[in-house]
Amino acid sequence: MDQTYIIVIFAVLLIGFMIFSSRRNRKRQATLREAIVPGVEVMTNFGLFGKLLSVDEATNVAEIETSPGTIVRVHRQTLSKVVTPEELSPSTGGDAPRSVEEAMAIANREQADRDAAAKVDSEAPAYGERIDDPITKATTKRAPRAPKKTDD
Repeated sequence: MDQTYIIVIFAVLLIGFMIFSSRRNRKRQATLREAIVPGVEVMTNFGLFGKLLSVDEATNVAEIETSPGTIVRVHRQTLSKVVTPEELSPSTGGDAPRSVEEAMAIANREQADRDAAAKVDSEAPAYGERIDDPITKATTKRAPRAPKKTDD
């Protein structure tokens, strides 16, 4: 009897989640449709950026200008989002250098790290190369052999 209640509760939760997620998707698609108007920068779902020139609702064709004079025709449903100028500019977060001197210091530090890593790699033994290990030498020394006894 308890298992029946658990299954029913699980089914109700699953149906509620499906309804909630479909409403959320419909709302997101409606805001996207309102935002996609000619003249905005858009991104397609395959990563093509450009300026939206026109959208033909009857044929579901959108024209995007990727560079001056280059117009690409795509299906309207491939338009995945409207891109703001902040998203287009490459941002590195809060660690961007504020001056040329700071950028040079960062570049010099990175070069020193690469040089140190290359030095470590060049000193490392090649694959299969035997190396003299002081720890191994100390533990693998054999005791001297006693001379053989002969019957004379």
